[in-house]
Amino acid sequence: MGDTRSRRSRLHSLAATLAGLVVALPGSVGAGAPPRPGGAHPSRQAASRVVTYSRDVAPILREKCAGCHRPGGGAPFSLLTFEDARSRASLISRATATRYMPPWKPEPGHGTFADVRRLSDEQVALIEEWVKDGAPLGDPAAPPRMEAAKEWELGTPDLVLTMPEPYTMPGEGADVIRSFVVPVPAGRGRFVKAIEFQPGNPRVVHHANIKIDANGSSRRLDAEDAAAGFDGSSHDVKFPDGYFLGWTPGQRGYSSPGDAWYLPAGADLIFELHMTPTGKPEQVQSRIGLFLTEVAPARTPLMIRLGSQRIDIPAGAPSYVTADSYVLPVDVELLAVQPHAHNLARSIKGYARFPDGRREWLIDIPDWDFRWQDVYRYADPVRLPRGTVLEMEYTFDNSTANPRNPNQPPRRVTFGQTSSAEMGDLWLQVAAASDADRAALDADYAPKMLAEDIAGDETTLLTNPRDARLRMDLGFCYLAAARPDDAIDQFERAIEIEPGSAAGHYELGMVLLRVKRLDEAADHFQRALDLQPDSSDSYNNLGAIALLKGAAADAIQLLERSLRLRDSAAAHYNLARALVRERRSDEAIAQYRAALQLSPEDPETHAGLAAVLAEQGEVLDAVRHYRAALRSKSDLVSAIADLAWILATSTDADVRRPLEAVCLPEEAVRLTRSKNAIVLDTLAVGYFAAGRRSDAIRTLRAAVDLSVGDNEPAVTERLRERLRLYEDDHGPP
Repeated sequence: MGDTRSRRSRLHSLAATLAGLVVALPGSVGAGAPPRPGGAHPSRQAASRVVTYSRDVAPILREKCAGCHRPGGGAPFSLLTFEDARSRASLISRATATRYMPPWKPEPGHGTFADVRRLSDEQVALIEEWVKDGAPLGDPAAPPRMEAAKEWELGTPDLVLTMPEPYTMPGEGADVIRSFVVPVPAGRGRFVKAIEFQPGNPRVVHHANIKIDANGSSRRLDAEDAAAGFDGSSHDVKFPDGYFLGWTPGQRGYSSPGDAWYLPAGADLIFELHMTPTGKPEQVQSRIGLFLTEVAPARTPLMIRLGSQRIDIPAGAPSYVTADSYVLPVDVELLAVQPHAHNLARSIKGYARFPDGRREWLIDIPDWDFRWQDVYRYADPVRLPRGTVLEMEYTFDNSTANPRNPNQPPRRVTFGQTSSAEMGDLWLQVAAASDADRAALDADYAPKMLAEDIAGDETTLLTNPRDARLRMDLGFCYLAAARPDDAIDQFERAIEIEPGSAAGHYELGMVLLRVKRLDEAADHFQRALDLQPDSSDSYNNLGAIALLKGAAADAIQLLERSLRLRDSAAAHYNLARALVRERRSDEAIAQYRAALQLSPEDPETHAGLAAVLAEQGEVLDAVRHYRAALRSKSDLVSAIADLAWILATSTDADVRRPLEAVCLPEEAVRLTRSKNAIVLDTLAVGYFAAGRRSDAIRTLRAAVDLSVGDNEPAVTERLRERLRLYEDDHGPP
């Protein structure tokens, strides 16, 4: 969700207002007002049964209210006991009659959702009647108290992660949007089937997003900020593939059988908290419970975002509309929807227009309220065939008539992440029928979202040209759009704005390293070290650059220094490669194994270790690691080719697999589009081992032609020698 501009908690203020009204009403049942003796009015008592707390009201409060109205919950008071409910009876009646509570914004009948918190008309009437009858307890033998709140609603988590240190929220001023790095214990990757988030201080935390940082960029930003966490977010921080992870008041733990998302080894969880001041300094230390599973999900959903990042709402505009659409290229099932906007939004509409012309509601919120945002899961997946048009339409009111307009008088508002700006997104979680369909959907949709992200950053920079973090974000977007020169320009401009940012120099170094401008990259990594001398990542990258430049001995010194500062899978991996160059194979193997202790599923590390093991004659172990690499990354061409070579040429009957030695390199040839001479050579060896001599000769001739065109005389000579052997019907050397 986005970020808001701070005002005191409106929920608390409304509750106080309603409570004041209760006290002012003669004969009402509120704090300090005892119920009328005798229960219901005699004229009604004969006509119908008396509505009681124990029989009628407690079940409603337990199902719809107790998730927040409990000790430690998101609400300002508990409703677990009869005394709790009786003391606020009139407040409960008014809040439910006006539909202010429990918070549930979607219009009934416009989308069928699971876990609806909205009360039925009958439930509202029961509460109203109970209050009119004097809020009686009912059967005294009935349990007078609901089940006490559990520490975790979903049971005991397998793993509980807590912010390493509390953050002190100022008592006055604007809202704060801040990210906190929550390290995950080292080990293998995990499948997470459910989460339960506890804000720690619900008076302060307005909402939270929970994301993953697999690249360490958040740690670098955190290191530059003296307080816990850092402002804003990082470009590298993402939701897990295909999932919303967040918390808002009223949102409860959720688990769906068969669903799970992947938390990679070595990654950090990031809590992005939007916090509001309460009038006094408050401490916040949130935590999350993870419920793990060993069962990989049968499918991974995908997120589609509709919306506009070109929002520009004139001051006083009462009905500004943004709209967007997307045509599905494959059949999908729609699982959930999450709308998001800030204070000026008034109505949220989402539709599906089917190929036959029918239009169905996906969601309709006619009275949007920034305070009550949620993920809405459909009771049953909505089937959307290929060719369906997904549509959204949001209406914003930037006039004085909008009671939630934070600007009086109104001013121009453009797109932006903070709530002083505006957003208008409709996120849709969909599942495709197959991995191939999901890949096709991702390939079709991703350019649309990237183009919109670029437009959003460019638009925001028009009004915030000195936002260094935003320029870095735009630089990452340009890089994803294959515009490296534009990306470098944005990073350089960010450093001009904040020359003392170690993170800025580091990220520019990473971009320059990616485009092989090694000397410039090294210069910026060194500048990052000058500003932050304990940056193990900077030493690691300087070591990687030394290795690329052929200076293996220098690389070893830099990488060992990196590891003295922090144990890192990347530094162990790079050190292993440097040791291989120096022919220190046993030490290299030890470093590869150390890297796998920290990142057990990294395909490049498995492949590197396998190559050294194969050179030392440990073929069975090498094959095992090559297969582990391909389980993690099935298109890793180097591992495919090396494994195929072993399977084709080994004299060990337990290892030799001629048929697989053909299938594997055929896939590698497809991946490289028949443009890699070494891969073609590997396929030729596989063909020969499988007894397909003519195919081997044909393929090897193509490999020779490629190597000649690539001007690689040493490779060409080696391939020609093997070709002569094949033509003479000798086996591969």
